[in-house]
Amino acid sequence: MESAWELGRHAMALGLETLDMARIHEIALVTLVLPHESSSSRTSLLGRAGLFFAEVITPIEQTHRGAREANTHLNHIIKTLNQRTSALADSVAELQQEIVKRKVVEESLRASERTSIGLLEKSQLMQEKLRDLSEESRNLSRQLLTIQEEERRRISRELHDVIAQTLTGINMRLGALKAESHTNLAQLQEKITSTQQLVEASLDIVHRFASELRPTVLDDLGLIPALKSFMQGFMTDTGVRASLKTYAGIEQASGTVRTVLYRIAQEALTNVARHAKASHVEVYIQCLSGVIRMEITDNGQGFEVDGMACANKKNRLGLLGMRERVEMVGGTFAVESSPGQATIVRVEIPSGTDPPPSTPPENPDNTYPESP
Repeated sequence: MESAWELGRHAMALGLETLDMARIHEIALVTLVLPHESSSSRTSLLGRAGLFFAEVITPIEQTHRGAREANTHLNHIIKTLNQRTSALADSVAELQQEIVKRKVVEESLRASERTSIGLLEKSQLMQEKLRDLSEESRNLSRQLLTIQEEERRRISRELHDVIAQTLTGINMRLGALKAESHTNLAQLQEKITSTQQLVEASLDIVHRFASELRPTVLDDLGLIPALKSFMQGFMTDTGVRASLKTYAGIEQASGTVRTVLYRIAQEALTNVARHAKASHVEVYIQCLSGVIRMEITDNGQGFEVDGMACANKKNRLGLLGMRERVEMVGGTFAVESSPGQATIVRVEIPSGTDPPPSTPPENPDNTYPESP
């Protein structure tokens, strides 16, 4: 058996495989051994030949078995490596997704930071504007108080210089009448007439002051008669022709709206008389779809709107006062003007309702004459 084992190792060294050894074994038996044996000894010989062949191929099979085991182990290692590679690939994919998510979060944070910086800058800018507006508001309040005080001083002076003097004159006339009751009737009537004229003049002055403060006709009769009365006095005092075009339905507006329209017209016409050097001014009130519009147009010298607002504090205060009055009732206020061109003051106030289809925006019956 030892020679068979060595033979197998020698065959393996020569590179022979199991099948090669089986062919050699078969040829040797068929050609060299079996022909010389009797049929009775062949069975025993074949058994020994099988054991011999098994011993010969034992080294080859052991080598193949080790290779198979090594291959199996290698396959197991490869399978394990594939599994770990797959797991690593999954981890890499998850890591890439996490990196993408973190990049998105970082970009979002950067965008949020930029937004926060922008909001902070806007907030600082708004705070500066608020401080400026607060300072401007305080300045305007001081100007308003100054103007109010000047107006009170003017009214006080008018009352003292005109009303008080007139009443003093009336009192003196009454004293003279009492002392001279014995004079003839004609002289007495003349002095009574003169005294009555002083009383009427005083009443006119009182009525004028009251009308400037708050015209009773606005409350008693409405906006149209109040504007007519004011514009009649405006033409008489200034010589500037004035016309009023409106629609009767304006009297259906609230008292607040009518008061605002009256005050805007009053202030605008006062500005025309003081600054415009105009010969004609028109007040036009119409009702559009849900809006009451009033336009006051003069043919004066015009002005730079921004320049006037910044250069002249009184005019600026007047424009701001008109704007604030309009905005208090939810309306809009605008002034259109330029040097040498007509000036238009435009006010639009929500009416709350649409005008009836049959009601025209302008009623010629409410057109005020252009000259006194």
